[in-house]
Amino acid sequence: MGLRNSTLISRREFVAGAAFGTTLLAMHPFSARAAANQAHLRIMETTDLHVHVFPYDYYSDKPIDTVGLARTASHIVDVRAEATNSILLDNGDFLQGNPMGDYIAYERGMKDGDMHPVIAAMNAVGFDASTLGNHEFNYGLDFLMKSIAGANFPVVSANVVVERGANPRDDKTLLMPYVILERMIKDGTGTEHPIKIGLIGFVPPQVMNWDRRHLEGNVTTRDIVETARAYVPEMKEAGADIIIALSHSGIGSANETEFMENASVPLATVDGIDAIMTGHSHLVFPGTQYADFAGVDAEKGTIHGKPAAMGGFWGSHLGVIDLMLENDGGTWKVSAHTSEARPISQRNEDRSISALVESQDFVLAAAQKEHDETLAYVRRAVGKTSAPLHSYFALVADDPSVQIVSIAQKWYIGEMLAGTEYADLPILSAAAPFKAGGRGGAEYYTDVPAGDVAIKNVADLYLYPNTARAVKVTGEQLKGWLERSAGMFNQVEAGKADQVLLNPDFPSYNFDVIDGVSYEIDLSQPSRFTAKGELADETANRIVNLTYNGAPVTPDQEFIVATNNYRASGGGDFPGAMGDTIIFEGPDTNRDVIVRYIVEQGTINPSADGNWAFTSLPDTSVLFDTGPKAKDYMGDLENITIEEAGDGPDGFARFRIQL
Repeated sequence: MGLRNSTLISRREFVAGAAFGTTLLAMHPFSARAAANQAHLRIMETTDLHVHVFPYDYYSDKPIDTVGLARTASHIVDVRAEATNSILLDNGDFLQGNPMGDYIAYERGMKDGDMHPVIAAMNAVGFDASTLGNHEFNYGLDFLMKSIAGANFPVVSANVVVERGANPRDDKTLLMPYVILERMIKDGTGTEHPIKIGLIGFVPPQVMNWDRRHLEGNVTTRDIVETARAYVPEMKEAGADIIIALSHSGIGSANETEFMENASVPLATVDGIDAIMTGHSHLVFPGTQYADFAGVDAEKGTIHGKPAAMGGFWGSHLGVIDLMLENDGGTWKVSAHTSEARPISQRNEDRSISALVESQDFVLAAAQKEHDETLAYVRRAVGKTSAPLHSYFALVADDPSVQIVSIAQKWYIGEMLAGTEYADLPILSAAAPFKAGGRGGAEYYTDVPAGDVAIKNVADLYLYPNTARAVKVTGEQLKGWLERSAGMFNQVEAGKADQVLLNPDFPSYNFDVIDGVSYEIDLSQPSRFTAKGELADETANRIVNLTYNGAPVTPDQEFIVATNNYRASGGGDFPGAMGDTIIFEGPDTNRDVIVRYIVEQGTINPSADGNWAFTSLPDTSVLFDTGPKAKDYMGDLENITIEEAGDGPDGFARFRIQL
């Protein structure tokens, strides 16, 4: 296979911490008790950084304490000081995800030799390796390759394939599938020994759907576990003492199926893998979210008995795995392990957030110029809005922040299809609230006051650099699309008070509101689909009174739906949007469409038209948690009876809705 698949890289020695005597008290127990031929290795992980170098929210244009590699770097400094040997890894999704990423991609661009600010920051912190996440492909392969060219560390990815062979070991991969780092490691007596650390990386194979426009015809993907089973023995043959999987894939089902998106649990069964760094899900491991998962010990931080960590997202946590290694006949083996995830902030009892660490100035300095340029970029006004744009009630009522996205998409697709064979078909528009609390927290909402609308506000309305698409669907598919969206809600019992409304496993970005038709959601009925889009009950009918222009929608009626490339290509598994109904692929991002619409209109009127509502259920109420500032907008709601109901968990405010 040659050097591409067994590259040996020798870089700086492990950082041993500060001077002896000042760090001894802080030493991890593994370092303190290691004997001869025993060595303590700390593996640190960041994941899903999404260009968050600074502790700054570009959407609200203010500093925050919950994000930023500059803050995570303080933990990294501490962890290095607490152990004799350490290694720092990134688990992907570093190039896209906030306005700095968009500024570099769309305004400044990347030429040969340019340094991407997040790469500059990662170089400053001293990463040892990284893998690719799915969002690395959002700006295209050329942008990706020019960006990672500046990295002072290897970037590996085993299952993104340029030329497919008979099996993964015969593939020509986009990047090195794995790397073996040759290092010197100190044992408990201070004696140095050579060690070979193997690192292999994986990305969800679904990137071929999510970024089809960039990848189709250029690369393909392989199944994560299949790829691991092929390469891990080869890594052992190449002399790897220990093997760490950089799995940009969440912790999901223990039942292995082909092309799993969240494959980290089956991946842990692959013989030869010693530790797993996970990500993609924007969650924390070890953590209570995974308490009931098969094969997972959420308290000890193991998957099938192997140590694992997931370091949150946006720099919110540092994942740490501690390995006690023993030299057994010239080969290092894992004899004990622990896992943790260190947060950079905490929520207090009064709902305020406190920083647990401060920023490292050398990290800020690495991206200061681009940070300042990004601030100028996001503050540009492009128009005005006559009413506030907020998403506090986007999951329970027709909403202005979703409405303006739908209006702009419909306007754009109407222009693009004028004069085509589809020009006479009715155009609908599907949009979802991206910032609606959930895992993002009680402050994770769009909130744009009436007045000037800047680029930062548009980025706040539409978080992702998706491109505009249009699909042609039947009335039957349209109803199925809405049934899929209605999985956002738990089934409620008529005549019962204070039932929990939202399904916590259902992300808000899959709650598509389709503008241009009218409909009701009957919460007394079961959901047709699971939170992940699997068919649960084909006879379930939550969507009732579905009409177009006042007349019932028929199963064979045809519509155009304006949406985005992610949804149109199968993202979320929506009926009518599985990649086979696309009739138009726009060159413009949905954000650019919104900006162009606002510029053309000058002043927009984002008032929601109330095209959907819950079906009336007498003597029935539900509880809904949203941001505390929602109470400022209660008076704007129509066709819904809502009242404050105290405090919700984790800083959320609770409201009661009478159905």
